[in-house]
Parts: sequence; structure tokens; C-alpha cells
Amino acid sequence: MSGLYIGIGAAVLLLLWVMVVYNILVRKKLRIDNNFSQIKIQCKKRFDLIPNLVEVVRSYSKQKDASFDQLNTARQAANSAQSPEALAEANEQINGMVSRLEREYSAGLKSDTTFVRLQEELAKLEKAITISRQIYNDSVMMYNRSVMIFPNSLFAAIFRFRKVNFFEASETQEFKQALIYSANIAEKETRLPAPCVPAAARR
Repeated sequence: MSGLYIGIGAAVLLLLWVMVVYNILVRKKLRIDNNFSQIKIQCKKRFDLIPNLVEVVRSYSKQKDASFDQLNTARQAANSAQSPEALAEANEQINGMVSRLEREYSAGLKSDTTFVRLQEELAKLEKAITISRQIYNDSVMMYNRSVMIFPNSLFAAIFRFRKVNFFEASETQEFKQALIYSANIAEKETRLPAPCVPAAARR
């Protein structure tokens, strides 16, 4: 009889442990989904600024440039991206296009307040995307670790908890240049002027 009670107790403990593991994995997966939605929000804000940037540059250039249409097409494709891989690829492509556009026309438009404001907003949002991407990748790492360790891996397979891919930034030279360019714009915006000291105070 005591063996029966021991068996029932062991089964109850096993069931409770499975429930705990399942709830932990669900919470971590929901955290990933929430963090990815934050990346999508930041990316959408950035993508929505692109038509304004294109319009300013188009008005200045007074000539047809195929890159304008390509950038708008890339933006539309990016807005429809649903997976981290697709969004990362779309964001990389847009970063490279925006960087080329800014480098090509910024000299002639540096006095245009709308163009400068758009540059600053794009740089701010790219910085926000970088921070959100790091938060997302941290949550993915914690989730994947829980899925892979034994014996969690057994129950993860049963309940179809699969590894999630990271939101990876490209390491291409063009993408690095885009990030450097955006960082320079953001730094320029946040740099405060030196305080003005009255002549009398300097004596």
C-alpha cells in the first residue's frame, strides 16, 4: 500500500514539475514575442519617415533617381515582414539605402531644416532599434537555454517549444557605414554647446 502512495506522490510531483517547466517556457516565449513587437514598432516608425526623406531629396535633386523608388519599394516590403529574420534583412537593406542617400545629398541639403530633422529622427530611431534588438536577443538566449537544457528539452519537444533565432544585425561594410553615419548624426544632435562665460568672470 505504501508503494502505491509513493507512486501516486511521485506522479503528482512529476506533473507539478511539468506544469512549472511548461509555464516557465510559456512566459519566456511571451517575453520574446513582446520584445519583437517593440522592435517592429520602432522599425515602423523609422520606415514611415522614409517617404518624407525621399520627397525632400527628390525636390532638391530635380531629377529622377531610381534609388527613390527602390527605397520606397524596400520600405513596403519591410512593413510586411513578420519574422525576425525577414525584418532584420529588410532593416539592413533600408539602412544601406538611406545611408547612401544621405551621404550623396547631405552636402547640398545641410541647410535644409526638414532634411536635418529627418536625419536626426532616423538616427534616434536606429539607436532605439539597436537597444530593442539587444533586449530581444537577451530574451531569446534565456528562452533557448531553457529549451535546450536536459530534462527541459524532453518536454519542450513534446509541447513543441522550438529554438528561436536571434535578430542579427549584418556585419557587412555597407551596414557598418550606415550605423556609423547614424551614430555621428545622433552625437551631433546631443552635443551641447560650450557654456558662454562673461568676460568679467574670466578676469
